[in-house]
Amino acid sequence: MGVNDNSCLMIRIDGNPVMQVKCLRWKFRGNYTILVDGLPVEVYWDFNMTYLARWPDYFHVAEAPGNRVMGYIMGKVEGQGESWHGHVTAVTVAPEFRRQQLAKKLMNLLEDISEKIDKAYFVDLFVRASNTPAIKMYEKLDYVIYRRVLRYYSGEEDGLDMRKALSRDVDKKSIIPLKRPVTPDELEYD
Repeated sequence: MGVNDNSCLMIRIDGNPVMQVKCLRWKFRGNYTILVDGLPVEVYWDFNMTYLARWPDYFHVAEAPGNRVMGYIMGKVEGQGESWHGHVTAVTVAPEFRRQQLAKKLMNLLEDISEKIDKAYFVDLFVRASNTPAIKMYEKLDYVIYRRVLRYYSGEEDGLDMRKALSRDVDKKSIIPLKRPVTPDELEYD
C-alpha cells in the first residue's frame, strides 16, 4: 500500500459493508485542537506531515458508510539491525465504535505492513502506565511490557513500552523485559 494506492479493506458482515479501512489523507493546514473522548489533543501540522511524508503506509482510517470516521492508526518504521521495528504512534477508535474489535483490526494492519513490507523484528508502542483498559487490550493482542519509561508523558506520568515480536524475531529477543526502568533520554528512538 503506497501513497498512490487507492486500495482499501472492506469489512462485511453477512455480505453487507460495515466498515472500510483505507490510507488516511490529511487535508488541513495549520495546527488544530481536536477532542478525543472529550479531552483536547493538539494536532501539529509539522509532526503529522512528517510522518505522512515518510511513512504513508502507516496511516490508515476506518470509515463507516457515509464516510463517518470510526478510528485511525498512524505509525512508522525505525531502528537498525535487530532493533528494526514498526511503531504505533497513535491508535484511536471513536467511542460509538468501540468493543467491535476495530482497534485490533487497525493494529493487525500496521503489524502486517511492518512484517511483510518492511521486514521488521517487532512492533512497539507507548501507553500511559495508568491506562489499564488500553494495557489489557494490548496484552490481548500479544503485546508485553518491555520496559517502564519514567516520566515519559509531559515529565509527569510514566509510560510503558509494550512490544510484540514478529516472525523475523525467531528467538523473541525483542520482548525480553528489561529489569529496570529507563528515563526518556535513554530511549534509542524518538
